[in-house]
Amino acid sequence: MAKDILKIEKLERIFRVGSEDVHALRGISFTITEGEFVSIMGTSGSGKSTLLNILGCLDTPSAGDYIIDGVSIKSLNNNELSTLRNRKIGFVFQNYNLLARTTAIENVELPLFYNSDIPAKERRDRAIEALKLVGLEKRMEHMPNQLSGGQQQRVAIARALVNDPVIVLADEATGNLDTRTSYEIMSLFQDLHEKGKTIAFVTHEPDIATFTTRKIKLRDGQIIEDEPIETQSAMAALQAIDAQKEDTISSK
Repeated sequence: MAKDILKIEKLERIFRVGSEDVHALRGISFTITEGEFVSIMGTSGSGKSTLLNILGCLDTPSAGDYIIDGVSIKSLNNNELSTLRNRKIGFVFQNYNLLARTTAIENVELPLFYNSDIPAKERRDRAIEALKLVGLEKRMEHMPNQLSGGQQQRVAIARALVNDPVIVLADEATGNLDTRTSYEIMSLFQDLHEKGKTIAFVTHEPDIATFTTRKIKLRDGQIIEDEPIETQSAMAALQAIDAQKEDTISSK
């Protein structure tokens, strides 16, 4: 039986706005097990961003519980939450969030600086391995402005992987990329999933969600859909784009 990586139980998040309570999350429950590739979907105001903040230990619930890798966040103070966030969770953002004047390998090393148990050589070796995993071993000394958008996102994915987290949280990770580059990134995520990585991928794009294995859909702070989906191959989608382009060129 697969191990529970992330367990949400009757989770609520209530914000006080003036004299009113706004219920961003309304008692939702779900579990993500080891090796799953889950898309989390929802329109603006659905509670998707609030949920992601709680999953990333950037916010705490008003009620209910969130258990990650067997640890309930309710029992943790801010320092413990920060350590958990750094060592258990890998983040990938829409805007890459790379340090501009820092090389690719230095950006990837960054999360390891917060773990004093890791010596400098191991830090560098792990960063090299993470960059190899995303196919950027020849771009390690490049600055972000010397990389394409897709390459910058690959650096961000390598940075998310370098601590060997129990889960990767991707927030609209293809949102700034064109269709072809988006499919390249999703092909990489599918490769990581096949290697056993657990991934939660927040997106508002239905075609991107088809590359995952399960879809959780939110509306008005509640889960309205949670089901396995027929996974499409991102590599096949890439090949279809290239074939269409060749047909267009040859018909001219």
